[in-house]
Amino acid sequence: MPVFLTGLPVHVLIVHAVVVLVPLAVVGATIVAVWPAARRRYGWLTVGLTALAAACVPIATGSGEDLRDRLVPTDLIRTHAQLGDELLVFVLALLILLAALVTVDHRRGRNAAKAALEQAEPTRGPRAIVLGLALLTVGFAVTSGVQVVRIGDSGARAAWAETHYVAPAPHKGQG
Repeated sequence: MPVFLTGLPVHVLIVHAVVVLVPLAVVGATIVAVWPAARRRYGWLTVGLTALAAACVPIATGSGEDLRDRLVPTDLIRTHAQLGDELLVFVLALLILLAALVTVDHRRGRNAAKAALEQAEPTRGPRAIVLGLALLTVGFAVTSGVQVVRIGDSGARAAWAETHYVAPAPHKGQG
């Protein structure tokens, strides 16, 4: 993968996919986890979105490593890289938990419908599993969202820490 595209680091372009997709996956996973009707209607769509977000993370970290190798090493860059490397663990955990939640809830719905047809009492166990998976999903969604913010903040600090802004000079005819 090239490190630069028309003079701009490719990492800066690729990282925007993560910056958009991970928060969308976080919001979607949270909604699906706490709202059963949304889970039934949008659960698998949200799993797909989260999978896409997870797939973009190693691409972003790989392009970041390529860029890091061309920069003067600093503590800010090392912190940013370390935080970036941790994101995949959180997003993959979110993906696995979300997929398990949607799968278990789907099977629970099928079993409840089958029990209703047979006029039998539905089992209670899967409800507790769904609740546990929903809580874990929300937890990893929040963790993933916070991690994206931390990575973005550390990346901005690494890129702009040495930049000092000054007031613009007045244009002719002004002032």
